[in-house]
Amino acid sequence: MKVIETALPGALVLEPQVFGDVRGFFYESYNEAKYRDAGIDRRFVQSNVSRSAKGVLRGLHYQWPNPQGKLVSVLEGEVYDVAVDICRGSPNFGKSAGVLLTAENHRHFWVPEGFAHGFCVLSEFATFSYQCTALYDPKADAGIRWNDAALGIDWPVSAPLLSDKDGKTPLLEDVPPERLPVYAP
Repeated sequence: MKVIETALPGALVLEPQVFGDVRGFFYESYNEAKYRDAGIDRRFVQSNVSRSAKGVLRGLHYQWPNPQGKLVSVLEGEVYDVAVDICRGSPNFGKSAGVLLTAENHRHFWVPEGFAHGFCVLSEFATFSYQCTALYDPKADAGIRWNDAALGIDWPVSAPLLSDKDGKTPLLEDVPPERLPVYAP
């Protein structure tokens, strides 16, 4: 497995070794020992799959308190995936890292606890997989605006299809401090 660091410390792209032939392919999508060696020593407690059409943007989501780390990948299609450091006091507060995840490149993206996460679909549809380190907690559910200019995310869509919830999220600067994680070096 190849581990690629992003501009955000802790947010990692993971490329599994893929074995393929005329029958198809095989790869390990998760191996606890290899992930631990890469610095991801977490227990995953919830697995989710979503399917979205081209132009859909989901995010930017996070939970606080009760943060979730997310190991994400694409099973079908292609997405542009983004993590944003939203930890108060972090030297990278408000900075983002984006990565192209496709069914063909088999990449996984580790989005640590304390980061907001979102993605937009570039293919006709995408089937997206999330492995989470905490259960979904509706009381902790939160989000920030996908197109917050202060974040400077270069989304490959200009007028995405959003949920009602995602269309009403605040700018990062408008989130009360107690609704954001605290940086812990």
